[in-house]
Amino acid sequence: MPLILALDEGTTSARAALYDEQGRRIAMESEPIPCRYPRPGWVEQDAREIWGAQLGSARRVLASAGEAASSLAAIGLTNQRETAIVWERRTGEPVAPAIVWQCRRTADYCAALAASGAAAKIAERTGLVIDAYFSASKIRWILDHVPDAPRRARDGELLFGNVDTWLVWKLTDGAAHVTDPSNASRTMLMDLSAGEWDEELLALFDIPRAMLPRIVPSSGAAGVAVGEHLGAEIPVAGIAGDQQAALAGQACFRPGLSKNTYGTGCFALLHTGARRPVSRNRLLATRAASLDATAQYAVEGAVFIAGAAIQWLRDKLGLIAAAAESEALAASAGSTGGVYFVPAFVGLGAPHWDQNARGLLTGITQSTGRPEIVRAALESIAYQTRELVEAMEADSGERLTELRADGGASANNFLMQFQADILGRPIVRPADIETTALGAAYLAGLAVGVWTSASELEQFWRAERIFEPRLSEDRRESLYAGWRRAVARCR
Repeated sequence: MPLILALDEGTTSARAALYDEQGRRIAMESEPIPCRYPRPGWVEQDAREIWGAQLGSARRVLASAGEAASSLAAIGLTNQRETAIVWERRTGEPVAPAIVWQCRRTADYCAALAASGAAAKIAERTGLVIDAYFSASKIRWILDHVPDAPRRARDGELLFGNVDTWLVWKLTDGAAHVTDPSNASRTMLMDLSAGEWDEELLALFDIPRAMLPRIVPSSGAAGVAVGEHLGAEIPVAGIAGDQQAALAGQACFRPGLSKNTYGTGCFALLHTGARRPVSRNRLLATRAASLDATAQYAVEGAVFIAGAAIQWLRDKLGLIAAAAESEALAASAGSTGGVYFVPAFVGLGAPHWDQNARGLLTGITQSTGRPEIVRAALESIAYQTRELVEAMEADSGERLTELRADGGASANNFLMQFQADILGRPIVRPADIETTALGAAYLAGLAVGVWTSASELEQFWRAERIFEPRLSEDRRESLYAGWRRAVARCR
């Protein structure tokens, strides 16, 4: 029986999962990855720790399942996007900490760029809003702050990659320096329509072409993991950014299908097929993971802080000992008592794109306690998702009939019910909420012939629970109006 190994490298953990030919997950292991915050708004990681955690989880999942690497048909890889890593070609050592997608250190640079005459060209070529979120300004920062980095990059001594590129490079012992269109489209350096690095954008950011990876299909031969890592040579046959992988894992291969991933951040994507979307409501046009050489697109809304708000309550305030406690505690409150929590720790993402907004807890009275604050944090995730869905519907001109949910926080029943209530639409949770890893497995399995078509994969998808709206429309709109007032105050 052929197995697929999915490597799912996220912001806070590196996971590895094994899937059989029916798309069933038979084992999963995870190792945490620390984030560092050297200054307000700065977020860093150690690329060596990312690699160590990912390799460790892969070895552990094989051991826990009692499987040898020789049983693997392929590896599929998915990753936190936009995070920028620069390393030495000769030694493989990073020259600086990885700058994480949430990091705001280049906000002033991006604000100046957005006010320049180049702003319209950047938006037209990339489909993105100019923001510190994306990789280009992060690369520029590293080149500006590491001694002799510009010359070494021009001479091909330094390599850039998002986390997908870094992990494939490590797996193949430097034989493959590659990325896929779904990741490349998040750098602000790729021509979205052509699917190639754009020379004018490279010149604008002064980033040498020599340091960039080769763009290869999301589903196809990308390299071969050497035997020393897992015990056998294994083809790396699938690569996709985490949100595009989740879209595939939710079997959203056709235009009009949508999903929302509830993780560290929150990311809603609507598949648009071969039609490149143009957003009038400050969403992003991005590449979806395609199954062949045909370009596939999606419109995306990104929320920077979702599950990370619950982690903050746990790690910084000590209001909960574990994220799982939040469900019962929030339900015990009955309501927030008018408390709203806007978790703009690193600014606001779509549709506001306000780099200077900061977090706000408002409506506190003497009766406010732990349950109300925890509930407000969970509700903030649902409110932000409604903002994304409204922008998505305004762009498409169509009302979503349902929203497919996945990611770790989708296991929280209180959050899913409140999401259905505040959105006024059913929320559909699949049987396997780890759809990011599943999507990476699908892409790899298709490339090596374990599966033959998207229609075959669509048959594997099944719902575990559907959350129907319960709130009256008046109550729903009253709560949402309070949220909008809170957002206005934090900007």
